[in-house]
Amino acid sequence: MSRRRDPLWQDLFSWAPPKATVSLGAEGPGRGALDSQIARLVSRALREAREEGASRADVARRIATTLGRSVSEATLDKWASEAAEEHRIPLDAFLALVEATGCNGLLGALVERFGFVVVEARYADLIELHLVEEQQRKMDAHRCALEARWRARR
Repeated sequence: MSRRRDPLWQDLFSWAPPKATVSLGAEGPGRGALDSQIARLVSRALREAREEGASRADVARRIATTLGRSVSEATLDKWASEAAEEHRIPLDAFLALVEATGCNGLLGALVERFGFVVVEARYADLIELHLVEEQQRKMDAHRCALEARWRARR
């Protein structure tokens, strides 16, 4: 008779570290013209909001509240359309879209283009600590080299 597995026992190999960066992963904006990439990002945010239960009308209302000006569903549709070349999302509306949809991966998609990542604020001190430790190791190595050179001359 086989032994029953203890439900309180954790599988050591099932643990995954928490995600430190905010991005869309491999499913970023894709290739093509920059305006098309941005339209795909807007479309993705709206799709994710819909999957979370928020309609385009809800998103438009949240954006309008944040911006203090009217934003319609039709405007959202134009911002999300690669074909609507004259209607690109302004930066303030893009930030309001991120806030309204909770799709923080959009922020990561923007800065990845320049070789950066978006990190949650709670990790900032940890990153700085690592940089300080890295610099300390360099300084220690430099000090050891200077001491060795000084001892060799005596």
